[in-house]
Amino acid sequence: MENAELLKNARNLLLKLHKSMVDIEREMYEGVHGPQTATEFLNLLLEDPDLSYLRKFSMLIVEIDEMFAAKDGLPADMIDANLVTVRELVAMTESDEYFKAKYQFALQRDANAAALHSELKVLVEDGNV
Repeated sequence: MENAELLKNARNLLLKLHKSMVDIEREMYEGVHGPQTATEFLNLLLEDPDLSYLRKFSMLIVEIDEMFAAKDGLPADMIDANLVTVRELVAMTESDEYFKAKYQFALQRDANAAALHSELKVLVEDGNV
């Protein structure tokens, strides 16, 4: 599979995984604090330190989307760099223990998130970069 296609597939799975984890966090938050409007919860996603781990996913998705939307072509080095970042994210290799704990908790709490994580991990590990 070509790396650009691999990255597109990874991005799509990453988006589904992100949504699943956002849904988990919203359910838990509303269980404690009561129902939130979409705007209220969006503000929490953007500002609440407890939800900051989700921003790593959303920022990577946006970066990939912007790269594919660029009109001046797709530089191979940017594709490869984003694939490496996706691999590192799903492998939880970074030193941020809080991120790893929150991510692992979400995967343990939700079978759908765990399945998407596994699918994404297999996809990027079998890739060319």
